[in-house]
Amino acid sequence: MPENEDVIVELDTTTPRGSLAIRLRDAIQERWSAEVQAIGLCGSMAHGDDTDSSDVNLVVITFRPRTGPKPARRKVDGIPVDLRVTTAEEGMGQARLLTTHWPMQADTYITTFALHDPQEWFKTRREAHLSLLAEARPMEFTGLARQNWAVANSAHARAVRLTQWYDTDAALILMAEARLHAALVAGFLTRTYFRNTADAVKHTGVAAADMQELGAILKYQAEELTARGRPVDGRLGALFD
Repeated sequence: MPENEDVIVELDTTTPRGSLAIRLRDAIQERWSAEVQAIGLCGSMAHGDDTDSSDVNLVVITFRPRTGPKPARRKVDGIPVDLRVTTAEEGMGQARLLTTHWPMQADTYITTFALHDPQEWFKTRREAHLSLLAEARPMEFTGLARQNWAVANSAHARAVRLTQWYDTDAALILMAEARLHAALVAGFLTRTYFRNTADAVKHTGVAAADMQELGAILKYQAEELTARGRPVDGRLGALFD
């Protein structure tokens, strides 16, 4: 897992994205001041390495369900905006739970730039998630890895079959799915989380893997899961264990 960085990031409000983030925060606070507990930035802007092609990933934390702004994805002044909204209770609950997509979720829990957070909710969520990771047993990670392996293996097998039927377009889509879930398996086995899908497949070495190479990677992962007590195949009774 990447080291937990305590690097101080400053928002550059002179850039179009930085300026838009402040405008979004101010508009939300003005309209829903009594309903919003915290507002933060995730993704590249939270890390301080955003570029001209980056989105503004805004997360809004509300006190109660069905209050505050509605979630939305669209462009604002030519800049892609991803607005996510959740309650404080729901958001904290998510941070305290390991799911099959943990390698794609953890970065948001651990690295969020607070635009408005008087009660330090984002800091509390980060500490809650780090505590979860410290207490989690290895078998929890391998169990979730096996679930992702099953998805990757199924997508890979279907891609192979479609290629044999000369349906290469559909096979390419399934290969993309297989690569992503193979990357998630690697993330669970090494307790590594990723910034996004591209980061996941790149840093696990599956981005350019063809069918044969990906098949070999899945075979290796199956052997590794078996060695760690989570075999990918077994008798019927094992399905319910």
